[in-house]
Amino acid sequence: MADVLSQNEIDALLKQLSSGELDVENMDNEPTVKIKDYDFARPAKFSKEHLRTLEIIFEHFGRLVSSNFPAYLRKNVQVDVMNSEAVTYSEFANALSNPVLLGIVNFAPLNGNIIVELASNLGFAIIDRMLGGLGDPLEKSREFSEIELSVLERIFTILVDLLREPWNNVVEIHPRLERIETNPQFAQIISPSEMIAIVTISVAIGNVEGLMNICLPFMTLEDIMDKLNTKYWFSTMQEKDEESYNDYIEMAINKAQIPIKALLGKSSISVMDFINLQIGDIIKLDTLVEDELDVYVGNIVKFRALPGSGADKYAVKVTEIMREE
Repeated sequence: MADVLSQNEIDALLKQLSSGELDVENMDNEPTVKIKDYDFARPAKFSKEHLRTLEIIFEHFGRLVSSNFPAYLRKNVQVDVMNSEAVTYSEFANALSNPVLLGIVNFAPLNGNIIVELASNLGFAIIDRMLGGLGDPLEKSREFSEIELSVLERIFTILVDLLREPWNNVVEIHPRLERIETNPQFAQIISPSEMIAIVTISVAIGNVEGLMNICLPFMTLEDIMDKLNTKYWFSTMQEKDEESYNDYIEMAINKAQIPIKALLGKSSISVMDFINLQIGDIIKLDTLVEDELDVYVGNIVKFRALPGSGADKYAVKVTEIMREE
């Protein structure tokens, strides 16, 4: 509540005004508080910090896609996060083309679904590549057939599975692809006026480029909004790395496939003898029957072993471990 002037203060103020000591125009020029417009139809539910954290999460997701997809498509895949923004769902839905590829993803344990939109030219390029082609898109867009959608469902499932790791620093999720829609009208997962965050990702498969948009409704992320900040994200990542980085590296090494071979022996023959080899010919090796064999791990001798058989297959029994480097 404003201060109430006494009668003496009022008389002094009127005296200053009449004598010119106090100018009313100068009082009007005093700085006023600026009022910020607020659009109730587009409430600011996502801050710049939230959007920046989402970009960091999907930059990690993009790296995973770039490293995993070449194994399926046998072609170079380049993924880059372009930008993120907060819009209403109606704006996102109105900008969709028809046909379009929309993956409806259950974002358990969070409430609701998210949408992964993939450009149709990328979809046709993936189909062409998966079916043995060069990965070229169609010159004229058309509807996707049931067989083509079955092929794309496998790709979308791989995309959804790759979402787990980037989100681990915020919340442990178990995403699951519910269905693929090609008509935007059947992908009305929330109210048109609901606010969403859109992360736009550029995807290049060979020479074919297109966009992938990730639609994240506020109602889905509402329970973890306080965790969507870079300070929390980096601190969680650091704690996780300190606790489990060594265990993760050890687990990855334990699962690595390494070649092992047992060398029966060596021999040298002339080129003429090699050319004239026939079925039933005997090649004399430089080892005796009772000698132990060298067992190589990669190109390094790591074990000594005796030859034998097991389960109707050739086998060796390790008798000595070579500790030398």
